[in-house]
Amino acid sequence: MKKYTIYFFLFMAIAGVGCNKYLDHAPDDRTKLNTPTKVAELLVTAYPRGNAVLLSESMSDIPAFVSALGIDFPVNQNGYYWKDVEAVDQDSPTYYWNACYTAIATANQALDAIEKASDPQQYAAQKGEALVARAYAHFMLVTFFSKCYDPATAETDPGIPYVTTPESVVFKSYERKTVAYTYQQIEKDLLEGIPLIQDKYTVPAYHFTRKAAYAFACRYYLFKKNMDKVIEYANLTFPANNFADNVRPWKSYAAYNVQELETAYMNAGNPGNLLIGETVSRLARNYKRPIYSISQNRLRIILAPVGVTFTALPIYSNSSTYYYLIKFAEHFVRTSINASSGTGYTMVPLLTTEEVLLNRAEAYIVQGKYTEALADMNTMISTRVTAYSPSANDLTEAKIKSYYANVTTDTKQAYINALLDIKKAEFVHEGMRWLDILRHKLPVVHRDAAGNEFNLAAEDKRKVLQIPSQVTLSGVEQNPR
Repeated sequence: MKKYTIYFFLFMAIAGVGCNKYLDHAPDDRTKLNTPTKVAELLVTAYPRGNAVLLSESMSDIPAFVSALGIDFPVNQNGYYWKDVEAVDQDSPTYYWNACYTAIATANQALDAIEKASDPQQYAAQKGEALVARAYAHFMLVTFFSKCYDPATAETDPGIPYVTTPESVVFKSYERKTVAYTYQQIEKDLLEGIPLIQDKYTVPAYHFTRKAAYAFACRYYLFKKNMDKVIEYANLTFPANNFADNVRPWKSYAAYNVQELETAYMNAGNPGNLLIGETVSRLARNYKRPIYSISQNRLRIILAPVGVTFTALPIYSNSSTYYYLIKFAEHFVRTSINASSGTGYTMVPLLTTEEVLLNRAEAYIVQGKYTEALADMNTMISTRVTAYSPSANDLTEAKIKSYYANVTTDTKQAYINALLDIKKAEFVHEGMRWLDILRHKLPVVHRDAAGNEFNLAAEDKRKVLQIPSQVTLSGVEQNPR
């Protein structure tokens, strides 16, 4: 796809005489984007080629100090202590920022070509994918690099630059504007793009199908706190309400070895993987045993939400010290046939059936529809307990209130706690817990090897990732510290 991609990175400083004039011309003999097929091929790269999973997991309340003999890398160390990550390579905030804006640049180039086409109506499907992809990348940026959406402060909280045109000048100035403005633009692109998607993909899991777009809308509206819309889009994702048949089928993996598990978990044919991202990342090689990771007892507690053990999720260990689930495998591409160096890729789930189901459950809870919320949570449990028995394993309001009796006497909060603990178990290693910590303004406590305590308060400024320093060259201010 390098043949078609425009090589420019948002906010990159380019020195030299005549740069502006140079940017007006294509730097190679690339094919012009003059057919729907060529635009569709370009859109393969309209998805972030980086991820923030290792960082998100390190910052959350899942890891603890396990052993000084673990893998030592800045994202894990800095993330665990909520320090600004100075590293700029893969898995760092800077890398993810650039990956998202590169994806946005691709989407904008596709949209620009469509707008200039003599028959733009023939490009409807490509326009739909480009708009939703652009909305997704901006959403992930505002989620990590701005304060979480709060109706009371969104009109004043700084957002992130929402870019809608290809960059063609050096040192272009950008405004952050507000979180509210960023959300408005995301919603505009999302609602315009969804009806145009036509689902004509060879490998649907790597594109915004209509189902994946609905799943993204479900997440967007959960962050925006519009619970009616969360339920609406969850129902559109699976109109037959057949969530149990479309989650990642852990029970069917019972006899799989490690290699088979790795292949099955991130397979494009896995019904739970609504959208998969191909990312340049060390996630697969580093997630099992970083210094700050998961002990046996800690993982077993996480995998028993509300006292229901997720027995279908097999636990593995490394040297009886580090405990983990098999979720990722690295695809290593050598620079040449005989080379020992190359680039590691990890396929990551960007949107899943499980998230849609549990987002709907949360929306029901917020609306006080506890019967419906219980049905969704128990659907999830039925797929995660090997010898599932409704009478023994299903949650009831009495079980939930009893389990959290020492934490809260509020019924709604008890339900929210149960829902979040189920999500924590389901998405361990995937970085999703950090998103819940942001949305619910949860405090986090970490301890070092000596037992010293480090606290991240509910409204702590360190919850917002620092915007890369080089971005200030384009007039974008960094986050306060």
